[in-house]
Amino acid sequence: MSKSGLKHELVTRALQLVQFDCSPEVFKKIKELYETRYAKKSSEVAQPQPPQHRSPEALSIHSSYDRGSTVARTSISTTNIDYPALYGKYLNGLGRLPPKVAKPEVRLVKLPFYTTLDELLKPTELVPQNNEKLQESPCIFALTPRQVELIRNSRELQPGVKSVQVVLRICYTDTSSPQEDQYPPNIAVKVNHSYCSVPGYYPSNKPGVEPKRPCRPINLTHLMYLSAATNRITVTWGNYGKSYSVGLYLVRQMTSAELLQRLKTIGIKHPELCKALVKEKLRLDPDSEIATTGVRVSLICPLVKMRLSVPCRAETCAHLQCFDAVFYLQMNEKKPTWMCPVCDKPAPYDQLIIDGLLSKILTECEDADEIEYLVDGSWCPIRAEKERSCSPQCPILVLGSSDVNGLLPTPNGNGENGKATADVVDLTLDSSSSEEEEEEDEEDDDDDEGPQPKRRCSYEKGLVSAC
Repeated sequence: MSKSGLKHELVTRALQLVQFDCSPEVFKKIKELYETRYAKKSSEVAQPQPPQHRSPEALSIHSSYDRGSTVARTSISTTNIDYPALYGKYLNGLGRLPPKVAKPEVRLVKLPFYTTLDELLKPTELVPQNNEKLQESPCIFALTPRQVELIRNSRELQPGVKSVQVVLRICYTDTSSPQEDQYPPNIAVKVNHSYCSVPGYYPSNKPGVEPKRPCRPINLTHLMYLSAATNRITVTWGNYGKSYSVGLYLVRQMTSAELLQRLKTIGIKHPELCKALVKEKLRLDPDSEIATTGVRVSLICPLVKMRLSVPCRAETCAHLQCFDAVFYLQMNEKKPTWMCPVCDKPAPYDQLIIDGLLSKILTECEDADEIEYLVDGSWCPIRAEKERSCSPQCPILVLGSSDVNGLLPTPNGNGENGKATADVVDLTLDSSSSEEEEEEDEEDDDDDEGPQPKRRCSYEKGLVSAC
């Protein structure tokens, strides 16, 4: 550890060294030094003298020593050292914890795309220092050699962006439940001597709707000193009545491909369990007058209108319809909402499952876009819609009489009983042009010349388009 610097920075580094990188040997040495320095005082505390035998001056001095040694003795003798609670005013300048008061801690929700490696600063409330609307809250901290090594050796997600990062998270000061990231008004973050970019607002296409701001962890890594030097972070925020807390974390950012691989490893639901769920959905309800004999499930993803590759849904969803996990994770990587595209209800990553039964169906049924689950858990493909799409777009009308069974006339000149079929009338031709053609035909018949061929109709005999 460097021995140069301001006093408060040295104190901060010393405390963090003891907190994060204190080996048993170092801890034992600190305890020996403490016992050597305060051995005499410890014996006096073990056998206290009656207060009437002390002078008032001695009483005041010893009482101050008592307070100092009590705090020191507690921190040394306790195996689980909570240095941030004892020395919070040195670890951050954002606010001081009241002494000997166990306040409930602010908790932040877990983010699927971030794996927390270390907690550099617990969520600490932003405390206004005056009545100004614009406040500044500083924080000074240093990275340990191990943390610096993790950052330097991590792979790059994109040029200049490491997968291991130091991020700043901000949320409401609410201890009732885990909080989502929420930025205060007029937020600005300065790391050492440079301002860090904060995600902007999403433009709104709807009139009268304010644009939304994606509140995500703010990556500070590229502006930090990756050494034993201390880093100074200053958060500028608007004081408009709401209370906010900030925390610093060392995290590893994941990609959608990595989350998909993890989901394939631990999130596949066995086909038999999925089949039992289908039976449960189609089980006869004695209180219902309508019996459900089957339920249709599309093999097309509702997100991208393409055939499913990894059928997925949330465990909390009541429907059997699935969406594609590949596109769902990619969309939430760009804009995290974690809402089911089928029922529009929350579908967080830790609730996602891959439907093993539908995955098996996708490999066995490649020529249909929809299937139907039956009450016994079996399934059958539905191809009627596809076949219907291959038929003519316009309905066919038959002019003239047909047989009793309603069968269409045969396309040749004779009907089923050898009778001539009805004449074909082309409704697309103009009536005047038809009369002229008939007159010309009659005149031609009066002559001794052979009959002229009639204009060929574009439709088969007995059929006419209703378009």
